[in-house]
Amino acid sequence: MEKYLRNKTILITGGNRGIGRALSEYFLEHEARVAVHYNKNRELAVELVEKYGENVAVFHADLGEALEVSSLFRAVIIKMKRLDVLINNAGIAIPTEITANDIEWVNDWMKTIDVNLNAVGLLCKKAIEYFIEDKIKGRIINISSRAAFRGDTAEYMAYAASKGGIVALTRSIARAFGKKGIVAFNVAPGFVQTDMAQKFFDKYGKETALNDIALNELTTPKDIAPLIGFLASGLADHATGGTFDINAASYVH
Repeated sequence: MEKYLRNKTILITGGNRGIGRALSEYFLEHEARVAVHYNKNRELAVELVEKYGENVAVFHADLGEALEVSSLFRAVIIKMKRLDVLINNAGIAIPTEITANDIEWVNDWMKTIDVNLNAVGLLCKKAIEYFIEDKIKGRIINISSRAAFRGDTAEYMAYAASKGGIVALTRSIARAFGKKGIVAFNVAPGFVQTDMAQKFFDKYGKETALNDIALNELTTPKDIAPLIGFLASGLADHATGGTFDINAASYVH
């Protein structure tokens, strides 16, 4: 795989922790150049620079703010000089009970959509424009969720809705821009052992998640990285528009 990823420049949102951290390390270990986006925990992002040196650069942005999303993309191009692959990994999951007052419920809904869908859409737009202008055979990989297909618990309806939107967005990109040399993929994990999943574990228990899958262990971020590396390599371009499940058979469709 290394020869297919060497020197590719990849932007990973939320690349400092969780799934994004595993992706950053996977690509750097395969000699790619990685732009690591973070919102909080800059120290974790800087650790990657200290470990991997000049092949990695870090960029801050609050993905809930459209202007910061645009500025992020511009900063990456200026610093890295090129982009080959966009990986929209960053996301949030805010548990909001249906009994919450309308203002609280809508605020949480809008924040979730802003980060999980609007920012993804805008970064895809910026990447498509860039790929076309510079005649780059670009690849876009969007991290959706099994929740996009089977739904989620009541307090995570906004999360499921945002991830469902990502699926339609990615398929539209694949259909609209394939002739321009741009391919796009969805990756849909189930439960992954990350900080974001901890709120669910705290409420329902890890055993609930374990009982929902067909394997003996929960998926880890490192289990996801090789699949995304394969999609980024160019070896799977004819699967453009496809969704790749990685949920330990907890939802098969």
